[in-house]
Amino acid sequence: MSRILTVAAAQLGPIQKAEGRDIVVARMIALMDEAKAKGAELIIYPELALTTFFPRWHHEDRAEADHWFEAAMPNPAVQPLFERAREHGMGMSFGYAELTPEGRHFNTSILVDREGTIVGKYRKIHLPGHVEFDPERAHQHLEKRYFEPGDLGFPVWRLMGGLMGMMICNDRRWPESYRVMGLQGVEMVVLGFNTPSVNSQKPGEGMAQRLFHHRLSVQAGAYQNATWVVAVAKAGDEDGHHCMGGTLIVNPDGEIVAELESEADGVIVHACDLDDTRFGKATIFDFKRHRRIEHYGPITAQVGVIEPE
Repeated sequence: MSRILTVAAAQLGPIQKAEGRDIVVARMIALMDEAKAKGAELIIYPELALTTFFPRWHHEDRAEADHWFEAAMPNPAVQPLFERAREHGMGMSFGYAELTPEGRHFNTSILVDREGTIVGKYRKIHLPGHVEFDPERAHQHLEKRYFEPGDLGFPVWRLMGGLMGMMICNDRRWPESYRVMGLQGVEMVVLGFNTPSVNSQKPGEGMAQRLFHHRLSVQAGAYQNATWVVAVAKAGDEDGHHCMGGTLIVNPDGEIVAELESEADGVIVHACDLDDTRFGKATIFDFKRHRRIEHYGPITAQVGVIEPE
């Protein structure tokens, strides 16, 4: 049997600080049209797809950053994207900065079905970076200043014939992200990221090593949970701050089956057979037969390292 879902990973090139959402949405629609022409049924865009990566700038009054956030979704700025997706009969996922009615701030992604209805929401849990301005860093990464850790867990949704989950950027480095979804039978994980090409605290760790760690994390998560993973970058030079590419699609054996080489707007499309997840889930990663939770207590009982005496 086969359950083919043809997926487009829609990378965005740089979004400059001065660019409005209308410009960005037009670029996203152009990528959607290209993906549709290549047979895609589901399109995945990056983290914070509607704006530049604003956590690189420090505001003493954090409310000065609120103009980067979306108080409603959809809203008039993104309505054309939802309408085009509905016209094409395509599902989609993209990330944005969410401002809730209660005034809370999250780094958020959504899943949208073929009819343009939001069916799933995820809020980034593993926030990297720091809270206060750090003069020792090569650049600032202030996600902990502008966002709260996500409060929705790692849900999985039934969408387009499969079991779909989401994560965002730094979540991909944490095996717990994949495993919680793996324990719900996830068959495809979609994630967007904006990753600086240089480690702000370790200048010698350049883009080659960061791309290696990116691929390693995604491939391991896919293999160890027998799931497809679609990872999509926002890349290139944003107002002098460079983000790496690395948009790719990984199969349930942990193999990269498609990868985008450029840092510009671009699409890769791949026919993903969701039934390819079944062998791994029934054999080496048959959790019900092989997991030994009586030995996993420290994973949820402690946060930091406790060394033996």
